[in-house]
Amino acid sequence: MAKLYFYYSAMNAGKTTVLLQSAHNYRERGMTPLLFTPRMDNRYQVGLIRSRIGLQAEATVFDTDFDLLVHIREALGQHNVHCVLVDEAQFLTREQVYQLTEVVDQLLIPVLCFGLRTDFQGELFPGSRHLLAWADELEELKTICHTGRKATMVVRVDENGYALREGSQVEIGGNERYVSVSRKEFKDVFHGGKRVRFIEPAPAAEPQDDSKPLI
Repeated sequence: MAKLYFYYSAMNAGKTTVLLQSAHNYRERGMTPLLFTPRMDNRYQVGLIRSRIGLQAEATVFDTDFDLLVHIREALGQHNVHCVLVDEAQFLTREQVYQLTEVVDQLLIPVLCFGLRTDFQGELFPGSRHLLAWADELEELKTICHTGRKATMVVRVDENGYALREGSQVEIGGNERYVSVSRKEFKDVFHGGKRVRFIEPAPAAEPQDDSKPLI
């Protein structure tokens, strides 16, 4: 049966790589996935999902007034849709998460959402809040803090590595702006004024075709 899945993590846990691998798995079997990405994510190119290890795919862009259910219904009128994949799902609105539940419940299409759970202040993103509440399956994708603990949170930092405690919830950036840390390190950096430690990531291995099975 179709389900709504939410794969969440801190930054640099490989969410986008898993999404693109899942899309590849469907296409390799002659099936059609639909990919979505937020318009505001312009780190590489609007409408392009790209992982840190170089995998990429084109996707339909959405903004806050985009109706995902209507778009997917229209796509079904032209071809089969076997899966829906949403990148940066923390930027979904409450209404869009509800639309995705309708894709699952009414259209019987599995939906896989990938995103951050919390913002740089330790607060839930709107999309993540409702995915955590309404998804059928939740799965944490794990990454490591420089302390060796599991990283569960993200801090936004200045050029010197000190946490920025105020600002808009959404500010697009990469490793030069955000660092994944453990809860303890988040408290030390965000509340305690500790300077965060930057680490250059090691080159990632090529993903295997079985890194994420078909749902």
